Amino acid sequence: MRSRRMREHGQVLLRVFVTRDGRPGKVELFESSGYPRLDRAAEAGVARWRFVPAHRGENDVDSWIVVPIVFKLEGN
Repeated sequence: MRSRRMREHGQVLLRVFVTRDGRPGKVELFESSGYPRLDRAAEAGVARWRFVPAHRGENDVDSWIVVPIVFKLEGN
């Protein structure tokens, strides 16, 4: 709510290490939105996500991906 009041918006890029069981093993800030509060919110949210793991042949494997999170102000 504070970010909304402060009119903070933008995109955060996170580099995420997805383990073979689909969990985010590590979440790193790749590119900041320019607002630390939004960056932290994006990191905390993605840390709770579950992913479809990458595959090599028929096996699930660990992999790195880049995840964009967009904070956009809409309405009042």
